[in-house]
Parts: sequence; structure tokens; C-alpha cells
Amino acid sequence: MSYKNTLITISEDSKVTSAKIPVNKHEKPTIAYIEHDLINNNPYEFTQEDVQFKTYLIRNQIEEENAAELREPFFSKSKACFRASPLVKNYGWGIHYNNQGKIAIYDAKSEMYNQLLNQVDIIKLKGMRSKRK
Repeated sequence: MSYKNTLITISEDSKVTSAKIPVNKHEKPTIAYIEHDLINNNPYEFTQEDVQFKTYLIRNQIEEENAAELREPFFSKSKACFRASPLVKNYGWGIHYNNQGKIAIYDAKSEMYNQLLNQVDIIKLKGMRSKRK
């Protein structure tokens, strides 16, 4: 599942209104930290699937040269889309997919986030809620 020309907005029940940079816990990188690092440092370079797989490799300390044979088995189980990412649920980041499905993140208080939010040709999807109504 990958989107194109889409903005995933921060979750309605997010406790933050502007972006926070995720931090490591117990000296181990969290999923949010890795996702933020990969996307923020490489805007529009990776697809959602690229980031999910690279996050898996980093969290499990798997070398890149061993990755090729692991990608297909990794995606044989369905994965949640970035609407469920901690970046949109807990950290105040919107995720934009360009026409090629490559992603970048924007602070919910930034001018670029608001520009994307107001563009009529971009699909807007809300980040998933953390709690049921």
C-alpha cells in the first residue's frame, strides 16, 4: 500500500500541535526515530516501503548487503501504512507522498504543510487515531 500525491495529516487526537523530533529509548533507536531520520535526511528519496524495510534493517542491526533476500519475506506479511506511524500520531509530522510515491515530512505548523493542506489536487488523509472515540 503506497499513496501518490497525498498528504497524511497529523492525527485528530495527537497531543502535539507542532513537530517534535523523536528520541531514542534506552539507547536503542525507536521506530519513530529511525523513520524521522530516514525521511527528514532524504526527502522524496524513499517510498513508504523503502522506509519500512530500512527501519526493519536498522532496528534489527542487519547489514545492507544481506538485505536483498530479506525484502520479499518482510513484505509477505501486510504492513500498516504511514497513517499509523508514530510521526503523525505522536510527533506532529505530516507525511507527503509526491507523484512517484516518494515521501517527505513536514512540521504541522510549517508553511509547507499548510500549502499542501490547501492544495486542491492533493488527497488528504488523516493520521489514525491513537484511541477509539
